[in-house]
Amino acid sequence: MSSYTPDEFGDIDAERAEGFAASGDAFQRLWTPHRLVYIEDGQQPAAHDCPFCNAPTMDDEKSLIVARGAHAYVLLNLYPYNSGHLLVCPYRHIATYDEANADEIAEIGSLTQTAMQVLRKTSSCDGFNIGMNQGRVAGAGIAEHLHQHIVPRWALDSNFFPIIARTKAVPRLLGEVRDEIAAAWP
Repeated sequence: MSSYTPDEFGDIDAERAEGFAASGDAFQRLWTPHRLVYIEDGQQPAAHDCPFCNAPTMDDEKSLIVARGAHAYVLLNLYPYNSGHLLVCPYRHIATYDEANADEIAEIGSLTQTAMQVLRKTSSCDGFNIGMNQGRVAGAGIAEHLHQHIVPRWALDSNFFPIIARTKAVPRLLGEVRDEIAAAWP
């Protein structure tokens, strides 16, 4: 097994993946040890600074909220994977899906369906990634407040720009996208 030199990747001494698994598979591995700092440190806000508790107390335009329900609301992700990346959050400060009550679960589902319909109409997306990362260990950016991601996807929207250049290309401004989605919300 050969190692990369520190000159190639800064201080990182990364080993090649060959020979690690007992049996191979069709996947190649992209090792990202720089993410370990984020995982270990957690970078979680204090409870009184929860952005998902604070957002509904602000103006919708400023907080990027596109729709409000009785038990949950929808807002744009401040750090989107793609243009139109939405989050569905209950108003109540709960950490995991099993803590949500029946009304919250029903409304999160209903708002998700409506968000998909609106995103198809406004962005002509080809598909979606929908999911929840629950807990720090699962990679939740805000682990203490439940939120569901709705990421619109288009054919060929993936590239290595974020990995190579540490840059995410988001072609539209958040305010512009928020206005468009909010206006199209039934």
